[in-house]
Amino acid sequence: MHAMAILEKPTDFFSRDEIADLRRLSPWRSAWLVVHCWCVILATWAAAVIWPYPWVIIPGIFIIGGRQLGLGIIGHDGAHHLLFKNHRLNDWVCEWLLNRPLLGASIVPYRTYHLNHHRFTQQPNDPDLPLSAPFPITKSSFRRKAIRDLTGRTGYSQKAAAIKAAFGKPGDATASRIAQGVRRLGPNVAINAVFVAGFAWAGHWYLYLLLWVVPELTWHMFISRIRNIGEHGAVPDNDDRLRNTRTTHAGFLERALIAPYFVNYHLEHHLLVSCPCYRLPRAHALLIKKGFGPRMETKPNYLAMLRHAVSRPEPAAA
Repeated sequence: MHAMAILEKPTDFFSRDEIADLRRLSPWRSAWLVVHCWCVILATWAAAVIWPYPWVIIPGIFIIGGRQLGLGIIGHDGAHHLLFKNHRLNDWVCEWLLNRPLLGASIVPYRTYHLNHHRFTQQPNDPDLPLSAPFPITKSSFRRKAIRDLTGRTGYSQKAAAIKAAFGKPGDATASRIAQGVRRLGPNVAINAVFVAGFAWAGHWYLYLLLWVVPELTWHMFISRIRNIGEHGAVPDNDDRLRNTRTTHAGFLERALIAPYFVNYHLEHHLLVSCPCYRLPRAHALLIKKGFGPRMETKPNYLAMLRHAVSRPEPAAA
């Protein structure tokens, strides 16, 4: 076990001046992330309303699913207080513009959970360890997972569990459970009712299902799995901060459909959690310039990452 590696600090990788620069928050860039994400969603919806044909709707499912993940990625920055210096504004944006349009709510519970992941990355008490521990896996195992994701089974089970949990414990009084569920999910339903009303006004109510519900239950689930695998799946050394987290390089299509808003620079995020996502490419460039490249766990693209993480031999037939 590389005990010294676990104790490595940001100053072991960056100078204090570099850290100060990498930590600078830009409220305008944070606002642009949110505006950009919603503009892509709205533009996709508008295109489908104007041209409600399969050649628009089918690509739209992938675009919307990627931006649904994008909402979560921006919210992840918010969990680290990296959107706005004003914490109340930071958390309001996370809740109302990023989380509640889907099934989320306050960012605070996720923040508490997620900071433990950073504190204990790839260690036995890492709350995210079950996501990465099984890797590498076999191709047949990955194929089963992908089919569950892309057919909506994963999404349905997760959303059903979240809705059930919103109504409290089964043993509580019925009236109390209903009130709790309405408080928790009422705002989410109201926001989505606005979406439905907009599509209905445009004469295509069903596009709400095809371009919001379907992407959330399918493509969003699948690329969330890909993202999780890419970040810590089958990393070479759980105790080395440069090797227990992975950065995966991403081209234009990967950034558009799989890894939005710099989420692929995960190693850099773990080395300096106070670095907002739009400065992670700069952090990566600094690490390479300083000669850390050969030690860093990186992959040239997501296909190469999957080939590595899905490389366990199939069990021998009985």
